[in-house]
Order: sequence, then structure tokens, then C-alpha cells
Amino acid sequence: MLNQNQTPLLDALKANAARLHAPFYTPGHKQGEGISQPLADLFGKAVFRADLTELADLDNLFAPQGVIQEAQQLAAETFGASQTWFLVNGSTCGVEAAILATCGTGDKIILPRNVHSSAIAGLILSGAIPIFLNPEYDPVLDIAHSITPNAVQSALQQHPDAKAVLVVYPTYYGVCGDLSAIANITQQYNIPLLVDEAHGAHFAFHPELPTPALAAGADLTVQSTHKVLGAMTQASMLHVQGNRIDCDRISKALQLVQSTSPSYLLLASLDAARQQMAMHGKMLMSRTLQLAEEARTRISQIPELSVLEMPQLEESPGFVALDKTRLTVTVSSLGLTGFEADEILDEKFAVTAEFASLQHLTFIISLGNTPADIEKLVQGFTTLAKEYRQSNLTVKNQVGLNLDRTLDYALELSPREAFFAVSEILPLAQTNKRICAEIVCPYPPGIPVLMPGEVITKSVLEYLQQIQAMGASISGCNDISLKTLKVVK
Repeated sequence: MLNQNQTPLLDALKANAARLHAPFYTPGHKQGEGISQPLADLFGKAVFRADLTELADLDNLFAPQGVIQEAQQLAAETFGASQTWFLVNGSTCGVEAAILATCGTGDKIILPRNVHSSAIAGLILSGAIPIFLNPEYDPVLDIAHSITPNAVQSALQQHPDAKAVLVVYPTYYGVCGDLSAIANITQQYNIPLLVDEAHGAHFAFHPELPTPALAAGADLTVQSTHKVLGAMTQASMLHVQGNRIDCDRISKALQLVQSTSPSYLLLASLDAARQQMAMHGKMLMSRTLQLAEEARTRISQIPELSVLEMPQLEESPGFVALDKTRLTVTVSSLGLTGFEADEILDEKFAVTAEFASLQHLTFIISLGNTPADIEKLVQGFTTLAKEYRQSNLTVKNQVGLNLDRTLDYALELSPREAFFAVSEILPLAQTNKRICAEIVCPYPPGIPVLMPGEVITKSVLEYLQQIQAMGASISGCNDISLKTLKVVK
């Protein structure tokens, strides 16, 4: 057992920030001496004294032998991995590296169609061929859950040459599929199970939370430490266990997708966040779960509002656990879309959601939230319900749109082929039945509606126009106004 109370990287950074010396190395602001005054006024100069480069005492992220290696070893023990890598380009680079390390050009990878755009980037970079599975879908709530073990089993029977399976666990809504059953299947085929666990870094620290991906049998998992724990934005981790993953390929892949000038502020925040959870994780998660339960109970009692809960009446292999710190509130019975409710709560009540969808608002309740936050959230919804209950029903609000059952998808080219193909930009109305050459996704949550290589269909175009009209923002594509699309020429 390692001493989890230590913070080797944070301590080394603190010592170097305090050392008096003449700096003739990057960054150019020289520990804040050259920083602009407005920036210094906002942050103070202390943070810039610690904005250092790869000095001898601070180790090297791409060939760690000192304090970074020690910090990563501590993290591996805390999160149950055999090896851990710190990420400064977010979980995005971790997912990309996972695909690059397991798949080459023409290799097949099985994954859900509702993957994050980072997985599509991984397909483009690697040249892998996606075998997409439709996740289990709740047509009443219009929410996609996880892919099922049966779907994975069937896909592997049809594609026994697949090199890997990638699963999203949990989903943006906090829903977890039967990852243990999926792991049993991938182990039978002796291929790695990769997990996008961006929103599950806290699972290891309380028994009332879903089973962590590694404990469920995953070979590799990527976690956004910054999303639900105490690291700085963009700071994430990649964990591996077992021998199905070539760790050298992970290291080399990360060198392709991470900055060669990593921020030591981000790296030190990972070290500190690990120490915080190793020493106080269960207590912090107990308090977080209590706050979440209070919010869930009180909001569910407000007329015309409901919250996402575990299915009660029948077994759902795509929904076997729910992260109770993730709160999804259905607002459609108020005659509002989630986008409209999001805007009202933010502007009138100073309550800001993680993301909005057509019928729902989703909130992340984490160790940083307070009882005052929960009170403001509940009071915001209480007032919203009183003011809008049944008073704003329109045809627009009753439109039943869903991404998972009404849209037609067909992959004509591999994402890599389409991305690098000669392309042209056409008015939206002229793109029906053409092959898409770019990623098009509402954000958040960053799940692509179109990706390079897919045939553009009438149903997809109508969906994009309708969801944009209802308040969603579109990202990933050249024209975010969505008047044009890039297609293969």
C-alpha cells in the first residue's frame, strides 16, 4: 500500500514555484512577471508562479520517472488500475488514444451510435471501421440508455474479427448498462473492453454509486476527473488493467494527441484530486448523495415535474444502475422544452443546468455543491412550475422528436475516408442522400447526429432543423448556423 496522503507532483510544483531564480525558459510570462494586468487582477499572481514547464524536478509527462510517475502510481492504486496515465487534453484525448492503441486502418470496433464526438475523432485518426449498435431506448422519456449484452454478443457473432468493444458508462443522464455482462462476453472473445467513463470518476468511492468500470471487468477506462471530482477543467485520467491492452501503444498514442507542453497546473490538480478522494472520498460522496437525494425527493413532489429513476416494472439490460448524483428533470408537462426551461432557470433564478434536451434538464450534483445550491435549485423549479404549468402548451412543445428511432443511419464510407475525401459545401436542402464529410452534433452532450461517411437523410435534416429551432446549438461542423453542410464530392 502506498501512502495516499502524499502529493508528490503538487509538492514539487509548489517548491519550484517558490524557488528564487532567473527563468530563461518557457512560458514567456516568467512566473507572472510578464502577465497582463487584467489577467493578474482576475487570478492573482500566485497561480502564474506555478505555471511552469518540464523542469528537472517536475518530471516529463511522456517519459515519467519522477514525481509524475509517483503521482500516476498513487492514482492507479486509488482507482483500481494496474497503470494510470494523466491527461491534460481531457477525456477526448484518452478516448482517441484508446482507439488508436487497439485499432488500425480497416480494423473493426463495436460501439454505440450515441458515442461522444471524441470516439468519432478516434475513428478518423485510426482508420477503424465502426460497427454501430443502437442503444436501448425509452420512447416515453425519449432517452437513449446503454447498449445491451445481447446486442454486443450478436455483433461479435457477426464480426468475430472485431478488435475491441467501446461502451459509454455512464451515459450523460447517469444511466449504466450491464457492463459486467458485456465484459464477460468480450473476455470470451479475448478482445479489450474500452469504456468511456468520463462521467464516472466518483464511482469508486461509495457503495451506493454504480460499480466502477474496472471493477466490472473493463480493460481500459477513461475518466474526466474534472467533471465530477476536484481537478481543474481538462484534467482527466486513463486507467488500464490486465494484459489485453499494450501499454506501450497507449503511451505512444497519447504522444500523438496530447500537448507536448502540458500544463503543470492541470497535472498537479489531478494529484490533489486523487489525494482528496483517497483520504476523504467516502465522506465527500456520502454528503453529495444526501444533497442529491434531497433535490430528487423535493423536485419529484412538484406537480407536473418528474425525475429520472431506475425502471421499476421490468428488467432493462440497458439500464441496470443509475448514478443518483446525476439529476434529470422532465419539464415537458409544463408546456416547455428543456431548452426553454434552461434559459428561464438560468436568467430568472440563477440556476444553471449541465445541459438541456427536448424534454429534460440534467444537473450534475458533485462534491462542490452546497445545501444552498440545492435550495436554489428546488425553489427555482417550484416557481417555474407555478408560473408555467399548463399555461404554455404549443404545437411545438408537443412535437415528438427522438434521435434513436426516427432517424435513418447508413455508413457509406469509413469516417477516415470521408473526412479526407475531396468535399464541397452545399445548401442544406441539397444535401439529402449525399455523404457527410464533417461531424454535426448538438452540444452538449456532444453526441453526433451526423458523422463523416454517413448518408444524409431527410429525417436527419428535419431533426437538425427542428432541434435547432427549439434552442439547441450545433457544433463540430463548418457552418454552425446549419445553412450549409460539407459533403463528399
